[in-house]
Amino acid sequence: MWVLTPAAFAGKLLSVFSLPLSSLWRSLVLLFCWLRATFWLPGIKRTKKQLVPREPDKTKEEEEDPPLSTTPTSVNYHFTRQCNYKCGFCFHTAKTSFVLPLEEAKRGLLLLKEAGMEKINFSGGEPFIHDRGEYLGKLVKFCKAELQLPSVSIVSNGSLIREKWFQNYGEYLDILAISCDSFDEQINVLIGRGQGKKNHVENLQKLRTWCGNYRVAFKINSVINRFNVEEDMTEQIKALNPVRWKVFQCLLIEGENTGEDALREAERFVISDEEFERFLERHKEVSCLVPESNQKMKDSYLILDEYMRFLNCRKGRKDPSKSILDVGVEEAIKFSGFDEKMFLKRGGKYTWSKADLKLDW
Repeated sequence: MWVLTPAAFAGKLLSVFSLPLSSLWRSLVLLFCWLRATFWLPGIKRTKKQLVPREPDKTKEEEEDPPLSTTPTSVNYHFTRQCNYKCGFCFHTAKTSFVLPLEEAKRGLLLLKEAGMEKINFSGGEPFIHDRGEYLGKLVKFCKAELQLPSVSIVSNGSLIREKWFQNYGEYLDILAISCDSFDEQINVLIGRGQGKKNHVENLQKLRTWCGNYRVAFKINSVINRFNVEEDMTEQIKALNPVRWKVFQCLLIEGENTGEDALREAERFVISDEEFERFLERHKEVSCLVPESNQKMKDSYLILDEYMRFLNCRKGRKDPSKSILDVGVEEAIKFSGFDEKMFLKRGGKYTWSKADLKLDW
């Protein structure tokens, strides 16, 4: 079209000047309209077309960057909700007494290993309460000896552990984490960790010794709350010398420790972010301290309940998936709400095998 325009323009111009003077003005008006239509209007249309932003090819983008599947690298299996303590802030309470048959639990653990699990942590409730720790011991041995997982760990309040258990199963356990929220026994009683004449702090020292004797890495977990937030635990933690001291900020979970259906009322234990930060500042000289605020903790754990369902905490409560025993790990984990980036950011993956820790036993 644009190649023909100069010739067309010349023809129009000659035809104008060949007309009588009376028709000249009318012809010039018509020529102007032709020029306007030929040169200006198409330019406007092209300019507008160039200014329209190009819509991205969403389908193509989605094909190039598919959502990544979650690998259950580290799993926390709360196989029982039963416990002999009554901690006021507990966020996994005794709402059922169900425990899977041993072989079914092993089947689920095998599914997790096949899906990429490297570390299993057994918790509760109190994991040593069922069958006096034998059920737990058999699972620990299965995971280390048969599944050959790099790391097998337990979180316990420590009150039901006997030396015989270490004799039978200690070689298969990488890490034992003992919950200790205070080195003042009266505060432990206020929190709910008191149990008659047994002294929680004295028992902690005994367990530390057994871990050394049977080559199990020793760890301490503490929940910082209204009753212990002003305590200074520096000297006691240094003396016990755990491989890690996990320090949690007291967390509210709907249906567990807050709300109408909850078995606990943990509101009175809650502390502010500023109070938690002051506690951390007071203990900054403790090199093994690993802090976990509510923000870091809430969605950065893969939690399996007693039915082997992943628990999604994104809405402030524990919404269960279907059991991995029924639908498999890949399908169930889609509903876990797991934040893998936060898991890595909080240091969820660390040297967790006792073979790699190189401890001075």
